[in-house]
Parts: sequence; structure tokens; C-alpha cells
Amino acid sequence: MNTITSTELGELPSVWKVQRFDSLFDVQQGKQVSKQNRAGDNQHPFLRTKNVFWGRLDLTDLDKMHFTHTDETRLALKPGDLLVCEGGDIGRTAIWRGELARCYYQNHLHRARLRDGTEVDPQFVLYWLWYAFEVGSVYFGRGNVTTIPNLSQSRLSELPMPLPSLSEQRKIAGMLGLLQRAIEYQGRLLQLTAELKKALLHKLFSEGLRGEPQKQTEIGPVPESWKVSTLAEAALAFDYGTSVKCEHGKAGFPVLRIPNVVGGSIDLTDLKHGQPKQTESDALLLRDGDLLFVRTNGVLENAGRCALYRGELEDCYFASYLIRVRVDCSKVLPEFVNEYARTERGLSFLSGRAIRTADGKFNINSGTLKRVLLPLPSLDEQKEIIRQLDIAERKLNLHKAKHCALTDLFRTLLCQLMTAQIRVHDIDVPTEAPSF
Repeated sequence: MNTITSTELGELPSVWKVQRFDSLFDVQQGKQVSKQNRAGDNQHPFLRTKNVFWGRLDLTDLDKMHFTHTDETRLALKPGDLLVCEGGDIGRTAIWRGELARCYYQNHLHRARLRDGTEVDPQFVLYWLWYAFEVGSVYFGRGNVTTIPNLSQSRLSELPMPLPSLSEQRKIAGMLGLLQRAIEYQGRLLQLTAELKKALLHKLFSEGLRGEPQKQTEIGPVPESWKVSTLAEAALAFDYGTSVKCEHGKAGFPVLRIPNVVGGSIDLTDLKHGQPKQTESDALLLRDGDLLFVRTNGVLENAGRCALYRGELEDCYFASYLIRVRVDCSKVLPEFVNEYARTERGLSFLSGRAIRTADGKFNINSGTLKRVLLPLPSLDEQKEIIRQLDIAERKLNLHKAKHCALTDLFRTLLCQLMTAQIRVHDIDVPTEAPSF
């Protein structure tokens, strides 16, 4: 029967030890990046905090500087070394697996190398640090609090760590590694699907569906039978939203704001409520099929961002930093406009005409929206284009949902395994995750 004991890390199984980090690892800080240290002919790549992510290294952008022979001996990385961030996202850790023959590291990274004869699984330690810094806030307050929060070598060295048996460490690392591989796999699928959707958008809005010859227009090549029209010619109304104060949990009606207009759809995760003026109660009430455009934003590319309101909420309004466009459905379908607004053509037209204000933000107005040029196929072809893009969007959303579910499961298991709320010693878990 497992017994529990109280430790400085909370209640843990009595068979688990708690030891200082430096009793398990030799901790070495890297070389300072300076103009003086960059000078020299023995240039080699080195890792910075920007290359270190939780559980992985990104080696696509490596800097170089001069390393003396003494530096090389002192700072040479070996497979199995942990690299722990001193600054930025303090504690963030990855494992060096010998990706390059000669690579070193700067002074904002700690290299932690297992001491001789120490029976510790580096992957387990990585996951413990991930839990302790990112999820459980176990070491909160141990970073030196200066202008830039940092984790000094002495602070890292004194951190307490739980140590199950080596076999249990490996099983825990194996289970979490399996989930991490699945998350990475879904991430790659998500990226690939997003790229395919982007390519499909370009193809459909420039070539159409019927293999027609193309003609050159103000917005580039389109099928010969298509018209090009301004949004003003295809719309019924352009309206600015309410300026009433909105708050979380306030009595009144839901009011959509800039954070709710994301990726062509309405995001309800950060919803505020307000009480529109009596003169606005009917005029600014949203209807299924209304298009909402971001009127002002601190990021140029986000000025003109669009989303389609699909009746997600009853009695819903929109804020003054948004512009509502209600289209004439006998000429253009709102779903078609929404998709076109997400193409490179649509995005560049709006952001390229945004005006920078004194406070550094970028603004568009209803006049800018009215001048937007739209490709206009027949309504039947619009419907078919929407259908094909909807299939791609649903596939994209499926991968997003799977990625989110796996990420949530990983964080839950990370917490439960590292605090021994669940144990793996009776579960047959592979020490290596399968490749996907």
C-alpha cells in the first residue's frame, strides 16, 4: 500500500525522494554575448533563449560568435544536456540531442548535465520543470525579481525536485512524451490544413470552378464571366456600432467587440454586455448574415479584419470600433464576402488603405469599405465556392479541436503525474513514443 508523506513540495509518496537540483546536475551558465566576444575567427553557432521552447529546440535561426578553445571545452554540449532559460520565460527547458556537431550557448541559458552515476531520466526532469514553472507555479518567487525576471544559477541549483524510482520516471516521461508527440503531429496537420485552405482561397477566387479563361482586372486575374464590383454596389447598409460602456457580467445585452472578430468567425470567449441607447436598440441589433469589420487596431494587418455573424446570440449588438456591412443577397452572399476578405487580395486592400492615427493605431472607415472591389461570379458559383471552402474550414476546425483537447489532456496529466495524484507503476506505458 502506498503511503504519503509531507515534503517541501507538498504531499508525495513516501518512496519518492526530494533532492536539490545541483545534487543531480552540474549547472553551467553560457558565454556572454558582447561586441568584444563576437570578434575573432573561431566563429560557431550558439543557442539563445529564443531557440529554447518547452520540450523542443528551434535551430532555424542560430547566431554565431567567437569561442576560444577554453570556451569550447567548457561550453560544449553533449546529448542529454538540459538547457534551462535564465530570463524571459524563466525555467523553460529543452534537451540537447546532438543536433549539431559543434554548438554552444549564451549566458542567458543554463546547461544542466547529469552528474556521474546519477540515476535520473533527463526527460522526466524536463517535464517536472515544465510542470513546476508553467503549470503548478511551484517555484513562484524563486526567480530574482529585477527589471527582467531571471533565474540565477544559484537559484536553479537550490531548487528541490521530486524523484520517483528511475523506472517510474521513465514511465511518466514515456506517457507524457507520447502525448507530446501526438500534439506535435496535430500541430503539423493543423499547419498543413491552414496552408491548403490558403491555397484553395487563392485558386477559387482567381480561377473559379468552371475552367474558364481568365481576364485581367483591377484585382488581378478572374474568370471571364465574373464581374468586379465595389462593396457599396453590393451592400444595403454600412453602420458603426454603439459606444456605450461594456463590462463583463454587466446587466444588458451582449456587445461584440474587436476580440470577438477572429478568423472569419465570431469568438464568444471574451464577451461583454452593455445597454445600447434607445435609438440604437433596433438599428444596431445584429442579424444572421451581418458582416463585422474591425475599424481600428494597433496592428496594421488587423485593420479591416472581418467575421460573419451567424446568429450565435439572441439580441446581440456590436461596438463602435466595428463596422457592420449588410449585403444585398440577390447580388452577393455574405459568406462569399467573408471568405474573400480573408484572401491576400482582400486583406491587402483594407490594411493597405488604413490611416495611422496620432496614437499609433490604424483606422479604416465606411468610405474605405465601400470602395472595396469584389469579384462577383453567379450566385450558384458563389454557393459552390462557399461549400468547398466550408469543407476545408471544418477540417481545419477539427484539427484545432483535437490539438486543444490533446494540449488540455497533456497539462492535466502533467499535473496529476508530477503530484502523484495518479501513478503509472502498474500501467504498461512505452518509454518511447511511436513516430507518426
